[in-house]
Amino acid sequence: MNFSTVALIISLAASANGFAAPQSSTRRGSGLNMSLEKYGDELRATAAQLVRPGYGLLACDESTGTVGTRLESIGLENTEENRAEWRELLFTTEGLGQFISGAILFDETLYQTANSGKQMIDIMAEQGIVPGIKVDTGLKPMAGAGPEETWCSGLDGLHDRCTAAYARGARFAKWRTAVRIDEAKGYPTNLAVKEAAWGLARYARICQECGLVPIVEPEVLIDGVHAQSVTAKVQENFVSSVYKYMEECGCMLEGTLLKPSMTVSGVDCPNKPNPAEVAAMTVQTLQRTIPPAMPGVTFLSGGISEEDASIYLNEINKIDRLGPWALTFSFSRAMQSSCIKIWAGKPENKAAAQAQLLARAQANSEASKGEYKAGSQPSIEESLYVKDYSY
Repeated sequence: MNFSTVALIISLAASANGFAAPQSSTRRGSGLNMSLEKYGDELRATAAQLVRPGYGLLACDESTGTVGTRLESIGLENTEENRAEWRELLFTTEGLGQFISGAILFDETLYQTANSGKQMIDIMAEQGIVPGIKVDTGLKPMAGAGPEETWCSGLDGLHDRCTAAYARGARFAKWRTAVRIDEAKGYPTNLAVKEAAWGLARYARICQECGLVPIVEPEVLIDGVHAQSVTAKVQENFVSSVYKYMEECGCMLEGTLLKPSMTVSGVDCPNKPNPAEVAAMTVQTLQRTIPPAMPGVTFLSGGISEEDASIYLNEINKIDRLGPWALTFSFSRAMQSSCIKIWAGKPENKAAAQAQLLARAQANSEASKGEYKAGSQPSIEESLYVKDYSY
């Protein structure tokens, strides 16, 4: 898919939804150079289009190993053919483009041919779904920090990878880094937060220089027994640090998106907040940390169940807020988990599996507008938590 194809996707979807991308030119100064001037208007338009009302993202950027684990859980061997069949099932779900504006892909998927003979990105184009690409290369142990703390690798060679992804048709990217909370061990350490925030900022600037909208993902892991108030304190420091460094790196905030975790307690906390409390603290945290120029928040689910993720997002969007940003979704497990179990690798289950995916996409679309009624869409999953999750 070339530039004109992606531009057509954005243009047609914008017209169909009464959306007009901002027409101002890229601002000068503040560290912005001609490389950002080149892509400025396109970055603004893509970012705004991805988070237009009622739309969110499908995150299907699991590594070959992680998607293989999911396939093996339903009795399928982890082969390229089976991975392609699973991804084709997702992207050929009729009507998915009514709720999904973009999909985050693993590198293999961006260049993959489906078993039908079509390119995956061409199948996405038929639905009006803009392709994105995961560009980090994973979490690794961090020297000098706590024994269980990590840093995110992938800056080396990132410019070349982003340039190639843009040429292939990707128009946005994602980089996930994570900090963990353990009050007894003093986690997260200042070093872990600083390294994570700086890495996200450098990634964001490099992406923009290559024409890709960076989705910045500063995840606070839910592993632990900590209270919601502790999560909020850590998250405020983490996200604030990200934007401090993004300013230092000269990022154009209007051409970026944020993918944070919701402000919840640790998974083993004895006193868990209810959905209204999750929503209130999440909105408070965002309002204290995110600049108004950033157009949209695409929450990760982070191990929260399919139904709870939709309920929390719905409650978040029912709150009157000061920030102008869209608050929507970028779910992986909370979109696909029931779907893959219903499919079970059997051709006769494909239609039912796709109906399940569409149901969760609709649920999250409604939740992004504060219109979801709990339980109105099916789910067969109760918990999606995985200790020390990585992919």
